Amino acid sequence: MTHQNTPRAWLRRNGGPDCVLLLDVTVSPCPGLRVSVPARLRYHRADPYAVHLDCHVDLEEPITWLFARELLVEGLEGWAGIGDVTIRRSSADGDLLAIALSTPGQTAVLHTPAGPVREFLERTHRVVPAGTEHLLLDAGGLLRRILAEAVGPEKYE
Repeated sequence: MTHQNTPRAWLRRNGGPDCVLLLDVTVSPCPGLRVSVPARLRYHRADPYAVHLDCHVDLEEPITWLFARELLVEGLEGWAGIGDVTIRRSSADGDLLAIALSTPGQTAVLHTPAGPVREFLERTHRVVPAGTEHLLLDAGGLLRRILAEAVGPEKYE
């Protein structure tokens, strides 16, 4: 899910993230050229299954991708993902993690050191251990917010 599809009100309602990792990722827009992009990973216990990847955090509105925390875990060990986001250890340098972000007609591959990402995931698992995510979901609240956005807040608040 890209930034344009992420409901801003939902993100604001959940407060600040429980875990944050600032990253300096590199992107190769063309052969022989590497560009450094400031980024950050965020984890919110209010959205326990997801990780937010903000690219271009130096801009007023970063580009945010939202994907499963488990996808990032699996990508540290091997190839993970079959959709808009795939993650794997870099074949050129096993200490790098390659995160491919795809939109129709374009793919950007971000490279970042795997060690800090692994430590970030360990922190997220201390906040919400794997397998306990469902205990933090407020399905009723989520349904009320979805309905309020669809038909108006006055009917569901």
